[in-house]
Amino acid sequence: MSTRVLHVSDLHIGARRALHEPEIEGAIAELVERIDPALVLATGDLTHRGRRAEHEAAARFLRSLGAPLLVVPGNHDIPFLPPARFSRTWREFKREWQTTEPVFASGGLHVVGLNSVRPWRHQSGAIRDGQLDDAATRLGSAAVGALRVVALHHQLVGAPWRTRKKPVSRRSHVLARLVDDGAELIVGGHVHQGAVCERHEFEVVSGDVRAAVVSIAPGLGQPRPSRLGEARGLHVYEAGERTLTVQTHIWRGGDWGLTARRIFPRGLGPLLVEPG
Repeated sequence: MSTRVLHVSDLHIGARRALHEPEIEGAIAELVERIDPALVLATGDLTHRGRRAEHEAAARFLRSLGAPLLVVPGNHDIPFLPPARFSRTWREFKREWQTTEPVFASGGLHVVGLNSVRPWRHQSGAIRDGQLDDAATRLGSAAVGALRVVALHHQLVGAPWRTRKKPVSRRSHVLARLVDDGAELIVGGHVHQGAVCERHEFEVVSGDVRAAVVSIAPGLGQPRPSRLGEARGLHVYEAGERTLTVQTHIWRGGDWGLTARRIFPRGLGPLLVEPG
């Protein structure tokens, strides 16, 4: 039996052209009803300026989908200016979601959320070694056979189109630790561009090593409509016993268009996977 996860990111509620458009919201609700995900993952930038009303609107929309949720913050989800940026950094986010590093656990799915936001940085993010240690412990408690996922906001793979946004600090170190500690799927957002790859595409390895997929959601809000190289879309993950399928849906023509369907192996063994 397969397990499905819907991955959205960068809603930017409060921006002039955010997710907060009835047509897109309705289409997401219809997609959730159709695929019946075990979890909806939201990887940050729910809001545009981190204001209470924006957080309330984002939470209201996500909860209206009716599926279990795991939400991590993005760099736009904290106050834009000091002193609140440093003295009340997480107050509004935690008012809705209680924690910046949640965990979701079921028989078929185990998701660990990491907070990559640093208030003294306006765009770039980081993960401390202590966070990686905690993530290793949490990943280690996953049920046998469960898809082990790590979710954060800042990207761990480079965007295919031009962007000024740097990946998470010490990217190679963070990625290596997460993969070594059992993550099968590592997801993020931040760059408003979709990207999906498997470890053999960015690392020279030999022998039987576990597969690990890194995925960046295209983003839903479009706070800068005139900027080149920003898409509007989402990912749907489907984990079977032997494969992980990633479907990329892009918003166009008033509906979700399936742009790509990628199939990756799970666990140890050869990379050759037959669709079906």
